[in-house]
Amino acid sequence: MKNRADSRSEDRQVLLAGASSRAQGPGTIEARDVRLDLFTPEGLLRVLDGITLSVRPGEYVGVVGPSGSGKTMFLNIIAGLEQRSAGLLTVFGEEPRPGTKTVGYAMARDGLLPWRTAAENVALSLEVWGVPKAERLERALGALDRVGLRKFADSYRSQLSQGMRQRVALARTLVANPQLLLLDEPFAALDAHTRILMQEMLCQLLEPYEGTMFLVTHDIPEAILLCDRVLVFSKRPATIKKEFEIDLPRPRSALHLRSTEEFQWWQARIWEELAGEVQDQ
Repeated sequence: MKNRADSRSEDRQVLLAGASSRAQGPGTIEARDVRLDLFTPEGLLRVLDGITLSVRPGEYVGVVGPSGSGKTMFLNIIAGLEQRSAGLLTVFGEEPRPGTKTVGYAMARDGLLPWRTAAENVALSLEVWGVPKAERLERALGALDRVGLRKFADSYRSQLSQGMRQRVALARTLVANPQLLLLDEPFAALDAHTRILMQEMLCQLLEPYEGTMFLVTHDIPEAILLCDRVLVFSKRPATIKKEFEIDLPRPRSALHLRSTEEFQWWQARIWEELAGEVQDQ
């Protein structure tokens, strides 16, 4: 870990990933001058205005920004759920497509089907892909075990707390062992205490994970805890205003890291950059 005093004197803010020499070869996600325009009753609305970045294989990247700045829309472009208006974007060197086995997407709401059990919800994607019933049940139970809910495999959505539903949704995302994990405010619907516990669980789940993660969140502490790099989106039309390399050592703990001087320093620096965008908005 770098000397903290030296790091502070360097200001720790670096250039955009697209202009950085850190990435060696093609990244998991490569975006060049991505723009998104939407047609509204008031006319053309530019949401994204030239997003350029490179996400290296195995890297955990987070995005924070003002509400309405287009963070989720950019995530949807990566997932192949939204079409960009201009620019280039590839995932694993190809045009993004929805429903691929290599990409897992966890949204802000759990989206569990109420007529299916927890295990059946987790196994849904495996069922769509034609995985045999015995295998998909075994894999679903294994995924539920990873999030501490194996004994609730036969429970329905109405029988689970909000935190448990989010864990089932996370298990559903992880069951296919995706190479790229997309997370859109995965714990936004939870109360503060449950959210911290879920962040702790995710920290532990990510330790052995060898894939790449891209997180969208309004929660600066969450981004610091989970990510190697945090990008700050400007207000709409969004650009990448600043980038922060988070050099906190791993493994990380949501329960213990928050009280450290290093964590609080990072939180203050990122908020200082974001505050102006929120106030201007």
